[in-house]
Amino acid sequence: MSRFWSEAVRGLSPYVPGEQPRHPRLLKLNTNESPYGPSPRALEAIAAIDGDSLRRYPDPDAVALRYCIAGHFGLAAEQVFVGNGSDEVLAHAFLGLLKQPRPLAFPEISYSFYPVWCGLYGIEAVRVPLDAALAVEVDAFPADCGGIILPNPNAPTGRLLGLPEIERLVARHGDCVVVVDEAYIDFGGRSAAALVGRYPNLLVVQTLSKSRALAGLRVGFALGDPALIEGLVRVKDSFNSYPLDVIAQRAAIAAFEDRAWFEDSCRRVVATRERVTGALEALGFSVLPSAANFVFARPPAGGAAPLFAALREEGIIVRYFDRPRISEYLRISIGTDEEMDRLLAAVEAWCAAAGAAAG
Repeated sequence: MSRFWSEAVRGLSPYVPGEQPRHPRLLKLNTNESPYGPSPRALEAIAAIDGDSLRRYPDPDAVALRYCIAGHFGLAAEQVFVGNGSDEVLAHAFLGLLKQPRPLAFPEISYSFYPVWCGLYGIEAVRVPLDAALAVEVDAFPADCGGIILPNPNAPTGRLLGLPEIERLVARHGDCVVVVDEAYIDFGGRSAAALVGRYPNLLVVQTLSKSRALAGLRVGFALGDPALIEGLVRVKDSFNSYPLDVIAQRAAIAAFEDRAWFEDSCRRVVATRERVTGALEALGFSVLPSAANFVFARPPAGGAAPLFAALREEGIIVRYFDRPRISEYLRISIGTDEEMDRLLAAVEAWCAAAGAAAG
């Protein structure tokens, strides 16, 4: 701690991202990245960028990308905001839309960046309990909150709220902004983007990091009423008016245009997820229903922490959350079929050893 820190910095508890270790045989299943890489057309767009493009500032309004995203969702460009990954977009939403006199509500088990932003911007928060099955309950959100944010599918559980339930939540809370964080929606759900035109209090946030495999470029976007989008733009232009570089803008457009690659990649991830879920359940795991590119699995006999350590010894990294209600679970990202076979072999060996020791 430095004596030069401001009081705001002294009180912060920053977000801790998943590990990014480097090891020649490492199987990295802890940060929900795509196992298949980006669209070839995105790579071609990157390769085609010349020096003249790089010596100039990028379009501060990312007009071409916003029109591309708008066309994909059947919206107008004025209903689209883009930024450096969905985390930056969400941070702008916290400051520009969710910092209100009344508390912000979000699920008690949710994306762990939410309380960090609350601390950064001085936002009072109320955490809404999940039900016994770790599912979000729409009716549990308080009527007098100043805003609502929730991931759908939820993180780290992977559980999905159907579109009718999302619409019921948005309609019931028409006097505050409802932000639906859809980082994983492409792996099993229907986007709330279909509701944007009907609800001026709805903001839908997505990312190209997961289903379009552009985590290294940092591209995220929000969809909402033009008045909400203007609020985000006002924050952006008071912070960094050139958030998305030329490379990111052009690669993102190419990724959206390659719909066949996108759909095939998502299909492969979903198929592998279902296979892995069945294999883990056959080994005695309890696996929550997932609509994401990961599974949230509880090993038999309270073995989450020991299994996490054992997998690490084998060079396999998954995510363990030592927090109330979820400390018995591991979050396992979906990799290629070959990678998941390696994981399952290690898990099966651990289960056999644990069973022999218990017997």
